[in-house]
Amino acid sequence: MSESGSSASATPFLEVARARWAELAPSAGLPLAESDLVRLRGLGEPLDAREVADVYVPLSRLLNLYATGVRRLQQETSAFLGEREEKVPFVIGIAGSVAVGKSTVARLLRELLSRWQGTPRVELVTTDGFLLPNAELERRGLMERKGFPESYDRRALLRFLSRVKSGVGEVRAPFYSHLSYDIVPTAEIVVRNPDVLIVEGLNVLQPPVLGSRLAVSDLFDFGIYVDARTADISRWYEERFLRLQRGAFADPKSYFHRFASLSEDEARARAQSLWTGINEPNLVQNILPTRSRASLVLRKSGDHSVRSVLIRKL
Repeated sequence: MSESGSSASATPFLEVARARWAELAPSAGLPLAESDLVRLRGLGEPLDAREVADVYVPLSRLLNLYATGVRRLQQETSAFLGEREEKVPFVIGIAGSVAVGKSTVARLLRELLSRWQGTPRVELVTTDGFLLPNAELERRGLMERKGFPESYDRRALLRFLSRVKSGVGEVRAPFYSHLSYDIVPTAEIVVRNPDVLIVEGLNVLQPPVLGSRLAVSDLFDFGIYVDARTADISRWYEERFLRLQRGAFADPKSYFHRFASLSEDEARARAQSLWTGINEPNLVQNILPTRSRASLVLRKSGDHSVRSVLIRKL
């Protein structure tokens, strides 16, 4: 672990190198089968058992400690106030750029946390479901800014999380289809009072917008930011686009089917255009500035492996 005592380098975070972090893994690990890894890894992400054991098992145990600790505090507070105890989920927010691997982190943590005693019921919601429908984005002239903060129904997301943190037994969220690239009005996700709720999205760690008293991040118990060099994320985005072009885009029902017939050079050029025109500006302007608001930062190397962990000091 590294920690500097000089005022010039004073920071609220403690950086833990990969090797030291791996030593924190419990002796009784939570092994995942190869079939689990295939199911959980993202497109083009070389996730293996070593990465899970070194990085995500210790992280899941830390989160389990936080969640069960907050649960005990809730019980003691209810007893102190003489009120009836209500179960309130522990909410984790996971933020980071498109293509950085935050969805894989979210899926992994859901799988691992559910194996620890005290947090058996873990649910995952992505903020994609709170994007405005494409028709509304078109009406507002925001289709080219899809993924930017203004493209979300932030009030609906706040209402959803407020109900979750109020202990409401059943809360519903909209469903987003990556095939149609739009909200599906006839489908929804139902969250039924879990022990832990993971909320994954680009901008979930943002502070309140001007004129608002509350931000989504105010309702999190723990925030994670998945970090990497911008040049690496750009490369990962292009590689993912090419894989999608050869796979999911081939489906005639896909919103991006028009890209399926592009040559490799044309596909790379299109990916670079989307990155520099939409995703990189969103990262620089809106996502990256929220990194310092996280409780924990996962710093990735160019091969997607986590090289160090920054954790906020208590």
